[in-house]
Amino acid sequence: MTTYKQSGVDIDAGDEAVERIKKLAKTTRTKGVMGDIGLFGGCFVQDSGKVLVSATDGVGTKLKLAFLLNKHDTVGIDLVAMNVDDIVCQGAKPLFFLDYIGCYNVSPPIIEKIIKGIVAGCKQAGCALIGGEIAELGDLYKKGEYDLAGFAVGEVDRKKVIDGKKIKPGDVIIGLKSSGLHSNGYSLARKVLPEKYYKELLTPTKIYAKSILKLIDNVQVNGIAHITGGGLPGNIPRLFRKGIGAVIYKSAWRPQPIFAAIQKLGNVAEDEMFRTFNMGIGMAVVVPKSRVKAALAVLEDAVVIGEVIRGKDVQII
Repeated sequence: MTTYKQSGVDIDAGDEAVERIKKLAKTTRTKGVMGDIGLFGGCFVQDSGKVLVSATDGVGTKLKLAFLLNKHDTVGIDLVAMNVDDIVCQGAKPLFFLDYIGCYNVSPPIIEKIIKGIVAGCKQAGCALIGGEIAELGDLYKKGEYDLAGFAVGEVDRKKVIDGKKIKPGDVIIGLKSSGLHSNGYSLARKVLPEKYYKELLTPTKIYAKSILKLIDNVQVNGIAHITGGGLPGNIPRLFRKGIGAVIYKSAWRPQPIFAAIQKLGNVAEDEMFRTFNMGIGMAVVVPKSRVKAALAVLEDAVVIGEVIRGKDVQII
């Protein structure tokens, strides 16, 4: 059996690191800070009553495929997606984006292609690219390689912040279908999939920001989870208070064939697949049972995948 940890990514160690970071971050808290670390976006209340919601993230080892295929014009979309789809989980409209590119050496044509992808992503999300940084670090990166990091900020009225506190047993979970692996699980996928899959693996991460904002404008939404590292069982619980859990019905949708290829060729256990990959669901929204029909009418490529229950954690059955 192949696991994510054997591929070089230890989710449990990452969770422990976050718990240690929370303790340190609390020592910097000021009056504007809203909530604790753990939600998808960090919230800061302005004197106006508006809440700034921010996120930072990267693309990970998906970049290795961009290097191999010499294709650099889509990873910028991934970078934007990983950030704006975090802040929209709190109900925030993305305002602006900044990028960081660290590289072996500056190749203007490659940098331009990366930025074209970032610009495309910002347009999809409805936000502005207002700045960034390029660092030439020949002692740190191999020739032809680079790394990307992004930072996004959005805004929402304080009364409209979505933090999961309204979620209750009986609420329904709707899944928005993904475009593929998005930007998580690549350390494992690259180890088990042959080269014929590489082009498909570079499919850009879907950006849900505008769809989610449209949903919020039309339907009561009690919680939103961006399904990234940790999959459905690792991200949906981030919305829940104590005593709340969920059941996910895996028969409710059909993941793209590439997930089955990873599982078969890598001999990966099903629970490891769900903990590592999005398994075809890129975002999950929680709505009252009475609002399911209205939500599905607003969303595209969405399906009911589960329900909220009394208990803890996420059961996938």
